Amino acid sequence: MAGMGSEAMNVKSILLVEDDPRDVELTLAALEDQNLADKVEVVHNGAEALDYLYRQGKFKTRPEGSPVVIFLDNKMPKVSGLEVLKSIKSDEHLRMVPVVVLTSSRETPDLVEFYQQGVNAYVVKPVDFGDFMSAVQQLGVFWADVNEAPFASWRDEIKGGNGTNVLCGKKELNDEIPPHSVSGG
Repeated sequence: MAGMGSEAMNVKSILLVEDDPRDVELTLAALEDQNLADKVEVVHNGAEALDYLYRQGKFKTRPEGSPVVIFLDNKMPKVSGLEVLKSIKSDEHLRMVPVVVLTSSRETPDLVEFYQQGVNAYVVKPVDFGDFMSAVQQLGVFWADVNEAPFASWRDEIKGGNGTNVLCGKKELNDEIPPHSVSGG
């Protein structure tokens, strides 16, 4: 993954998975206000989203790396947003990518199921144009500019749980953390 692949991974991209052309246009307009629209890859259904993430089909030649955030609609043709989320969260290379559901569904079972499957945020699309623009702008700024995502080069080397060391790059974190000292008092 060294060389040209690492350059591609430094580009912060957003994946927008949305089948409604009007919502795509509004989302891109909101992100444009925050200078983020040029970093958005748009796909129109869940099957395209999976092709993009797994670099297959028409996305076979796209640069390596994962988006810093995925904005995901739920009710889409071919593969639902919930199925896309399940695939992402069950894949060791993708599970750390934040997923924000942007949906019109206010149904409690949908909300609960998405959180059970590991979604990072669930946002009901506001009907009001101004509210929608504001919500998308805030999401874009937070996930693409403010949030610190794990380095892509670490993703393949992160181990953990059950007493194993966490690897980042080629160094073990345990080597850099001073031992805990216990003080009485």
